Amino acid sequence: MASGTDGIAVRKLMTQLEFMDISSIASAFIGAQAGQAQLAVAAKILKMNADQEASVAKLLEAAQANFNQLANVAAGIGTTLDITV
Repeated sequence: MASGTDGIAVRKLMTQLEFMDISSIASAFIGAQAGQAQLAVAAKILKMNADQEASVAKLLEAAQANFNQLANVAAGIGTTLDITV
């Protein structure tokens, strides 16, 4: 059971909450929504970065595989290639 001063403090707080300004509530709600939107954008950017890193890793692996195939080619092959039309 709350003592006399605690009960007064609780009633005072409840009175303040009852008369809370509607614009304050709306502002807090809009701020929360903006925060959620920012988090969603940040998550999307992180996912895109992770996808790009995976793509770069695959590209480097493919380049290494191609380089390894070309390493077995005899010396001088392709040095005098004529590509004129």
